[in-house]
Amino acid sequence: MNLAPRAAAAYVQALLDAVDPPQGVDVAVAPAYPSLAAVAAELPHSWGLVAQDVHWEESGPFTGEVSAPMLLELGVSSVLVGHSERRSLFGDTDLRVARKAAAAQRHGLVPVVCVGEQDMEREAGQTNLVVGRQVRTGLQELAVETGEELVLAYEPVWAIGTGRTATPPQVEEVHGLIRILVGSLLGREAAARIRILYGGSVTPDTAHALFALPEVDGGLVGGASLDARRFAAIVAAAAPV
Repeated sequence: MNLAPRAAAAYVQALLDAVDPPQGVDVAVAPAYPSLAAVAAELPHSWGLVAQDVHWEESGPFTGEVSAPMLLELGVSSVLVGHSERRSLFGDTDLRVARKAAAAQRHGLVPVVCVGEQDMEREAGQTNLVVGRQVRTGLQELAVETGEELVLAYEPVWAIGTGRTATPPQVEEVHGLIRILVGSLLGREAAARIRILYGGSVTPDTAHALFALPEVDGGLVGGASLDARRFAAIVAAAAPV
């Protein structure tokens, strides 16, 4: 919940001055709902426009909600579903995430399905159990053939906005688990092409080591994305891989 429309449009200009995406590196931004149109007007076609959430119905008595057809009309191409803050603060269950992901895909949006464990769950050794449940339920209504129809994001809740970052071995272990689970659900060929992003205090200091991991296909950047120069450095860190 940052940057109203005018500020968001100005920030896009700052990003365009700072960020020169290397060949093979895709960049997308995910502004708040009211800023989507303003950002879309400034964004190059080569950049992706992502919404932060979506409702599972097309229309109806759901005051305060936004549907996939509404987002499509604004030029949105992807949408986050199941972000940890939606799960922890707004009651999004695994089943609700699955319905949102299916609605997004049904209307031609690419769902970015977010999964991740709480601190207490990791301490209790339940990371694989929790992440596995979220992946299996979140993808249960999706159809994937090429791997381009879906993105996954692993965001350990204990590393979001805390300055703590999962170690490379921790990240690689969970991303590997997710890849195996997706393969069992959607097929190995599609699973090999599906992007699995890491989100959890991604900064210019941590990006190089994270992006170098074989199972990490990019970053879901939070606080660092609000600073154009820091975000530019993170984009640049993806160039070698």
